[in-house]
Amino acid sequence: MRTMAPTSAACVIAMAATSSAFTKAPFGSRGSTALRMGLFDGVKEAFSAPALEKAQIDPARETPIDRWMGWSVKTEEKKMEIQEVSVNFIDSMDSTNYICASLDKPMGIVFEENDEKYGGIFVYEMKEGGVAEVEGTIKPGDQLVGVNSRKVSGLSFDEALSEIVESTEEKTKLIVFRGTSDDLYGPTGASQAWLEEFVGAGGEVA
Repeated sequence: MRTMAPTSAACVIAMAATSSAFTKAPFGSRGSTALRMGLFDGVKEAFSAPALEKAQIDPARETPIDRWMGWSVKTEEKKMEIQEVSVNFIDSMDSTNYICASLDKPMGIVFEENDEKYGGIFVYEMKEGGVAEVEGTIKPGDQLVGVNSRKVSGLSFDEALSEIVESTEEKTKLIVFRGTSDDLYGPTGASQAWLEEFVGAGGEVA
C-alpha cells in the first residue's frame, strides 16, 4: 500500500494541473471579445455609409459580404433602362413640351391608339397635302391630350376621336404632347390634376 502513496500524490497533482488548465475565464475577460466585435461592427457601419449603399454590383460578382453589407445589385438591363430614361426623358409637366394647333376639318390626320396599359391616342401620320400637313404644327408621334378645352388623354380611340368629330368650333384646337407615351403616362408622367388645369386653360399656363 506504501507503493500507492506516490502514485496517489501524482494523480492529485495531475488533476490539479488539469483543473487549472480548464479554469473558467473570469466574467470580465469577455470584454475583449465584445470589443473586437464592436470594432468589426464599426467597420461594417463605415462601409455601409449612404454613398456606398448605392454602389452597383454586377450580379455575377455578388458575394455574401455584399449582401451582408447591404450593397445593392442591379442587372445590366435595369441599368440600361435607367440610362435611357435619363437621356431621353421629356417632362410632361413642362408646358414647353406641348403644342397647340387650330385646324379646319377634315384635318388629314391618321391617329393610332397607344398600348392598352396607357390608352390615349397619338398622331400616326398625316395625309399628304392635308390641312395638318400644310399647317405644319402637328408632327407624327405627338400624343393627343386635349381637344378644345377638354382633356382626352388616356381615353379609348373612339372616345378621344369623337371629341374631334363632334366639335362644333370653326377651327378645332388640338393640344398635343411632344414626347412618348411612357413620358406622358408612365411613372414620371404628368398628374391628372395638372393636365386638367392645363388643357382647361387651352394649353396655356395659368
